[in-house]
Amino acid sequence: MTSQPLSRRGSVHRGRTDLAVFEGGDPDGPTLVMVHGWPDTHRMWHGVADLLADTHRLVAYDTRGQGESVSTQPDDGFTLDVLGSDLLAVVDSVSPDRPVHLLAHDWGSVQAWEAVCRPGAEQRIASFTSMSGPHLGHVTEWVRGTLSRPSARGVGEVLGQALSSSYVPFLVSPLAPPVLRAVGGPRGWRRLLGAVEGRPPAPEAYADSLADDMVSGLRYYRANLLRRHDRRSGLRTKVPVLQLALTRDPAIRPAALAASDPWTESLERRALPLGHWAPVTHPAVVADQVAGFVREHPVA
Repeated sequence: MTSQPLSRRGSVHRGRTDLAVFEGGDPDGPTLVMVHGWPDTHRMWHGVADLLADTHRLVAYDTRGQGESVSTQPDDGFTLDVLGSDLLAVVDSVSPDRPVHLLAHDWGSVQAWEAVCRPGAEQRIASFTSMSGPHLGHVTEWVRGTLSRPSARGVGEVLGQALSSSYVPFLVSPLAPPVLRAVGGPRGWRRLLGAVEGRPPAPEAYADSLADDMVSGLRYYRANLLRRHDRRSGLRTKVPVLQLALTRDPAIRPAALAASDPWTESLERRALPLGHWAPVTHPAVVADQVAGFVREHPVA
């Protein structure tokens, strides 16, 4: 295994933001584009990339406002429409002639859902492995449907997910930036995750910019959770989806993942007894799952 499985490839220009793109692995292997969530950067994929480098062409990028993809844009520049277009712009840049496979986590998965539900996405994306980030529109439709035809079980599931999302009001409040800057160093964050997950992530999973990334990434929450968006369009996808259901993830309940079932032509869900940060605490498990799914959906 290599200590630096991903190196800087260049940038994809997106208006006033340049997305920093990193690449590694086997240039002749299937292309796997990896999308991180909050408060991470491309570095969170180093453990997974180490394990896939001999067989896959690996691409990751710092999503806008994170790591080396510095952005001064206000919240309006971080809507899912913009983020989904960022992802597709990276795909077009790194693999203009052949479809790619996606692996995404947390907010990376939320924006990947946005991309795979665009018309014709199946021509650019061969498969999508999702972790800990549902399609927000699917969840909205599930909640609406459940509350319009209430049952004890359905209302209980909605309330359960609401409880699991109870951290969101803090993250969209004015209190969040100073608190996160005070506790957001890489060493302290690794200790916290080690206590929560039962296994600390490797040091190389985090950039020195972590505290800044935590605060910068709050724009994802404010842009997409504080405002009402019409999510009735762009809900369906023909892209084959693998949901890795992390059963020890306190943030995402099973019903929120199942909300995508009516909107997909091909969706497989596999339960893993892991926590929210599985990509950095158990990279071998994630690498094995995504490699198998990629093999099941070869690019002609």
